[in-house]
Amino acid sequence: MKNFEHYKRGYYMPPVQSTNWVNKEYVDKAPMWCSVDLRDGNQALIVPMSLDEKVEFFKELVRVGFKEIEIGFPAASETEYVFCRKLIEENLIPDDVTIQVLTQAREHIIKKTFEAIQGAKNAVVHLYNSTSYAQRTQVFKKSKEEILKIATDGAKLLNDMAAEYGVNYQFEYSPESFTGTEIDYALEVCNAVIDIWKPTPDRKVIINLPATVEMSMPHVYASQIEYMSNNMHDRENIILSLHPHNDRGCGVADAEMGLLAGADRIEGTLFGNGERTGNVDIITLAMNMFTHGVDPELDLTDIPRITEIYERLTRMHVYERSPYTGKLVFAAFSGSHQDAIAKGMKCRETDPNQMWTVPYLPLNPEDIGRQYDGDVIRINSQSGKGGIAYILEQKYGLDLPAKMREDLGYTVKGVSDHQHKELSAEEIYDIFHNEYVNKKNPIEMVECHFKQVDGIQAEIKILVNGVEKIYHGQGNGRLDAVSNAIMKHFDISFSLVTYEEHALQVGSNSQACAYVGIDVEGVEGTIWGAGIHNDIIDASVWALISALNRTDKIHK
Repeated sequence: MKNFEHYKRGYYMPPVQSTNWVNKEYVDKAPMWCSVDLRDGNQALIVPMSLDEKVEFFKELVRVGFKEIEIGFPAASETEYVFCRKLIEENLIPDDVTIQVLTQAREHIIKKTFEAIQGAKNAVVHLYNSTSYAQRTQVFKKSKEEILKIATDGAKLLNDMAAEYGVNYQFEYSPESFTGTEIDYALEVCNAVIDIWKPTPDRKVIINLPATVEMSMPHVYASQIEYMSNNMHDRENIILSLHPHNDRGCGVADAEMGLLAGADRIEGTLFGNGERTGNVDIITLAMNMFTHGVDPELDLTDIPRITEIYERLTRMHVYERSPYTGKLVFAAFSGSHQDAIAKGMKCRETDPNQMWTVPYLPLNPEDIGRQYDGDVIRINSQSGKGGIAYILEQKYGLDLPAKMREDLGYTVKGVSDHQHKELSAEEIYDIFHNEYVNKKNPIEMVECHFKQVDGIQAEIKILVNGVEKIYHGQGNGRLDAVSNAIMKHFDISFSLVTYEEHALQVGSNSQACAYVGIDVEGVEGTIWGAGIHNDIIDASVWALISALNRTDKIHK
């Protein structure tokens, strides 16, 4: 590929090795979460949310359980300012929720920001300025000392404004483009800001280290975070925060490794929306914790609801394969996968509270509001007998014999392949019913009676091409007697190889389903039929006749 030589690593390793995080297996508790959907996420939308849409989104973030929500950049536009005032003046912010507002380290912007948050019970003022080598040399054309002064002047002004307004705001500082900043210089700037703000146990300072542009492999970011954490002033009074973007597709890995490296807090968005490739996806992070037995302390039990609200308000689309949230992430089309899932679910029936170990499913879809029907096992031309049988059993109570499942599987896959589409549960049932159940041509049962004389005697009244006939037969059981009656009057020879039956539902009006497999002389393979009737005896006879009608051996 041309021009690869125009690129080089734009990040900086710590001056000393910082890899203690490697020895940790996983986090043992959830971090502090801060949603930036209404600021970073909103500014990245093609059509930013309206005021009413932002209010609805804010309420959903509160419902999910976010205690810190960055609501915008109030000094950036009138809409942002009005939204902030609306939340405060209409008492839309719960007492246990802190709003966060972003401001550049510029005097008039800082003053406008404090005007916007007057009356807020809890607020974080998030100050930032860019510190990276590229921004210093290309955008601002300032020295390290000049960039440092921007940060410290901003920090001092925040102190002054907080004193003027008489409110003990919590402060946050971000060296924007941290990942492109020399690490020792980033540390120098952060420590200078910390020294001005003088954090205490009761008024901790948030230092946010953003991967504004993701530049390195995740282990490098983790090493950078660990070095900062180990060398930051007043570390015990610092909340170390991460704000990973996803330019290399590793935002989640950056965040997880950064937490191992000492971070306390994560800023991100639902579904990873944000500038360019987006922010870190908080839902994926939280669900990764959940599937490792760690309570994420967010309510994600109704992913379909969150998805609907997100897609409607942002006009964005959740990718079908997005972890945990996409419509297809639990779907199994492969026959072997479907069979393993079906068997795994069967094992859980003996102990529904056992640890979750179902093959191919990293978690129980029901834990996040998803359903097995339509979400897990889905049928197309690649599907197998196990998945098809599972859908029929779960949705319609049909428990087909093992060998019959294979026969039905080929039939269903043939339809899907011919039509070039996925089949719904209803379509699968229709195929089963039309192909196997209570088939009436060329022979149709009218009624059947039995007597127990030298075994079982059967009298079966049937219609043969519309003409009523009465046949008699004898055998060692009801189906054997009916079989002998039919073979005596038709030029056909067959043997009954499988018979199974079960109730479709419990209750006085319950129906029964019977399945019959027969080996017919001159026909390759077992021929299957099914009967559904209120009476189990009639259902079994219907199953036999249905199987016979599926051959070409009955004279028409």
